Amino acid sequence: MNDIHFATIAIMAINLIASLKGFNDTHFFERYKFGVGAIQAGQKDRMVTSGFLHVDFSHLFFNMFTLFFFAPVVINWFGPGKFLIIYFISLIAGSLLALFFHKKEPYYSAVGASGAVTGILYAAILLEPGMRLGIMFIPIPLPAYVLGILYLFYSIYGMKTRLGNIGHTAHFGGAIGGFVTTLLFKPDLFITDTWMVILLAVPIIILFILGKMGKL
Repeated sequence: MNDIHFATIAIMAINLIASLKGFNDTHFFERYKFGVGAIQAGQKDRMVTSGFLHVDFSHLFFNMFTLFFFAPVVINWFGPGKFLIIYFISLIAGSLLALFFHKKEPYYSAVGASGAVTGILYAAILLEPGMRLGIMFIPIPLPAYVLGILYLFYSIYGMKTRLGNIGHTAHFGGAIGGFVTTLLFKPDLFITDTWMVILLAVPIIILFILGKMGKL
């Protein structure tokens, strides 16, 4: 899990180059960030390009740090080609969900690889749910699937309350993209890890129920 594949390096390099350009070129940043009004006006490329821009170095570092740890899990299972497919599907899924939930907010904007990275994270959790992960304020490492489920429930709460300046919707969309694509690539998980698939699907189902009820 410590070996970093060229595919991961390439993704990190594109994020770094695009983000540095955005830090120093306001016009570039504004042109390629996720913007509901601009996308609805025809600039569909923003749904992809926004996933390679970041607000600042800490935003960039956190996303790339997370990718560094979880990309090897997905690559070890599927190889670099399918890893890249999961990454880009998760990125687009995050943008699509953000567009769906914010379609009546033309001034809504966002940037960051969080949707794509969350998709890789969720794929890794689905593939190796027994992984134990630690976070700063919980001293005992928890099973990866527990943190994955809690993270998505936190994202639902964030979407509902507009908590912080965070694209919770894109995170959730990315997780859905990673979840669905992983199952398409490895459908036997429905048999070998049935309960895990169901558990990880629960927050996704709840999201769509709340969306249907107009609670988000």
